[in-house]
Amino acid sequence: MKLVITIPAYNEADTIGKVVDDVKKVFSKRREKFSILVVDDGSTDKTSEIARAAGAKVIKHPHNYGLAETFRTEMKEALKIKPDVIVHTDADGQYLAEEIPKLLGPIEKKEADLVLGSRFMGKIEEMPFIKRWGNVAFSKVISRVTNVKITDGQTGFRAFTSEVADKVNVISTHTYTQEMIIKAVKEKFRVKEVPITFAKRRSGKSKLISNPLGYAIRAWINIFRLYRDFEPLKFFGKLAAAFIVPGVLIGLYLVYLFLIQGYIGHIPSTILSMLLIVTGLQILILGFIADMEK
Repeated sequence: MKLVITIPAYNEADTIGKVVDDVKKVFSKRREKFSILVVDDGSTDKTSEIARAAGAKVIKHPHNYGLAETFRTEMKEALKIKPDVIVHTDADGQYLAEEIPKLLGPIEKKEADLVLGSRFMGKIEEMPFIKRWGNVAFSKVISRVTNVKITDGQTGFRAFTSEVADKVNVISTHTYTQEMIIKAVKEKFRVKEVPITFAKRRSGKSKLISNPLGYAIRAWINIFRLYRDFEPLKFFGKLAAAFIVPGVLIGLYLVYLFLIQGYIGHIPSTILSMLLIVTGLQILILGFIADMEK
């Protein structure tokens, strides 16, 4: 089996060398042919130089484009090597290289096409509360959207076949993690989770949650995007109901006044009721159109 281990990195000079060395040590004891690809997302430190010196192939972005764009570069460059399987891990050393064979097992046994390393099924040495909350919330949303139980939809430690990499196109400008899982299920690929260890960060601080409030806001925005993009009828249906229900209630109240008191009036309330109902119906129509084009 021919493997490519891809590692996105941004200012990880303190850890990237050991991460590459650890991967090499694991595969020096195995029979697979492997290569290590580091995509440096515009680092301003010596991440690229250290990774290259450690034996990795390095592609460097001229600027910091973010994790989603870095992942697209990883897939584009990895597929050029024509691997059987791509393994994705992080540059900070929190995912353990010695656990990569856990990811490969289900693929080797033809039990899965995409294998996720689940931190919540395994051991977590350290994870801030806000990040833990975000991971749990995302995983529940992904499970609902796909009808497949996912315990760790945010994990960056995963292995997948080249066919998955080729057919699952990530278009998000924010992150690849959830979109890849959802699209893989939609494409009828088999997804499986295995328990892994999430180690304490060796150096520096997480770039994803440097601002906890900002992380929480982005998390909620991304959850809404997931529903909007992959369950548009449910998303727009609930939004439409938020307008239609109060509009109908106001309308029923006006009908009640007419039947009981014979009073015709309340023009502002009548207009408000009609506006709410019409707005809700327009949103619902958008949901049907989006669902047809999904």
